[in-house]
Amino acid sequence: MAFGMIHFVPILIVATMFALFAFSGLRSRSSQNSGYEFNRSYTGRIGIGAGIASNWMSAASFLGLAGVFYLKGYFAMAYVVGWTGGYVLLLVLMATQIRRFGKFTTPDFIGFRYESDTARNLAALISIIISVIYCVAQFRGIALLVSWLFGIDYIPAVVVGTVLFVSHVTVSGAVGVVRNQKLQYFVLIITFILPLMLLTRKLGYFWILPQFGYGAAIGELQRQFDFNWSEPFGSTTLFEWLALCFTLMFGTAGLPHVLSRFYMVPGKRDARWGVVWGLFFIALIYWSAPAYGVLARLFEARNGLSLNMTGTDAADMIVLSAAGLGGLPLWAVGLLAAGGMSAAFSASAGLLMTGSASFSYDIYPRLIRPDASEQDKVFAAKGFFLALAAIVMALTFQPLGMIAEIAAFAFAIAGNTIFPAFLLGIWWPRANAVGVISGMLTGLAISFAPLLIGDKLPIISQIFPFTSSAFIGAPLVVIVMVCASLLTAPPSPAIRLFISREVHDCPEN
Repeated sequence: MAFGMIHFVPILIVATMFALFAFSGLRSRSSQNSGYEFNRSYTGRIGIGAGIASNWMSAASFLGLAGVFYLKGYFAMAYVVGWTGGYVLLLVLMATQIRRFGKFTTPDFIGFRYESDTARNLAALISIIISVIYCVAQFRGIALLVSWLFGIDYIPAVVVGTVLFVSHVTVSGAVGVVRNQKLQYFVLIITFILPLMLLTRKLGYFWILPQFGYGAAIGELQRQFDFNWSEPFGSTTLFEWLALCFTLMFGTAGLPHVLSRFYMVPGKRDARWGVVWGLFFIALIYWSAPAYGVLARLFEARNGLSLNMTGTDAADMIVLSAAGLGGLPLWAVGLLAAGGMSAAFSASAGLLMTGSASFSYDIYPRLIRPDASEQDKVFAAKGFFLALAAIVMALTFQPLGMIAEIAAFAFAIAGNTIFPAFLLGIWWPRANAVGVISGMLTGLAISFAPLLIGDKLPIISQIFPFTSSAFIGAPLVVIVMVCASLLTAPPSPAIRLFISREVHDCPEN
């Protein structure tokens, strides 16, 4: 792809798309003061599924996943299996039960279930940390796209991308952004799959369903260019693959802005079917992302280009590069850029709204200003939203790794903290406040240990890789929670009765 030049046609396509979003958002804006919370709005089962998919279809899914497939081949299947498997885990273990608690944020759930303001505040802090780190992955994707669109360097592109994102949320309004997510998903799926259909048709493969047609490209790479893209564990180990897979699975089931989708549905069947529809919408993207990585490899091989094994920026932009190497018209590449911006903006909005809600509705009125009115909370949410955006922008200047790797770190934190708290909170009535606080603190320590002491103690990084620490970390946190709970007083009879009767429909003993 050509960098250092302005791409006017793609810029026009991106601007048109966001003008559509802004118009839709302005129509949906609410005058209610609860707008910066999730507003408890209901959009139907398909709408819930589209909203889940839109939240989920971040820069990590739209750009980063294809980049990992491009660099690491089969290893990237751990991302697909882990992320989709996490929704199955949600569907089976948590979606229905979360709805029955009747709470509207992750800290709200934990504070009620464990009867502890300390646990609630800790969960709010963890939600903010997860939102910030996951959002760094989105801002990196936005910056790379802005850099390509306007022909500017990465650092200025981070600043420009942040300004564009904040302007988008300001114009659309928080509620408009949430309700836009259905529209954003369907725009995203068109912009992602239509260019792929054009690429596979140009190659002579089965293009009507390109998710199946690109298999011929894998065979061609192996036969003609001796590149075995589908070799399992060619550049990694089984442990590393399983660790990443299960970390992403646990993290998906503990990600605050995903869990928030189940708090606002009117019934358990809506929660369950929302996950089913979300899985379907997500699968449409996940079946397509590997194709871009494979086709980019094929185009490079056909053109005699060396395989780029080290350029992380190039890998994160491989979706656009594949379209360019395949000779697609600039408007088709512009569609991909628009889809990538939409995915990153949508996910960033959901993440930062989750973080700002955790601050303004959990931390601010309990620790900073106990007499805060609803209007004060809204102002606090808006101010903290901007503060979080600034923090994310600063962290994006020097990101930890590729888009997908940064996202995986956020999932590791969620899998080590929120997931065990929800799992035992739902299924083990004996879990108490001491247990969940001990568990979440242990999970934070496990998550950050490879970054803080991994160089001095390499075994820590081997057991708890920073992108994959929940494979061993989450079970350890569960053990800590169980031991701490058994060594201290049980929860109140009222909460145990609530779990038995209201959550699990068990008759009173």
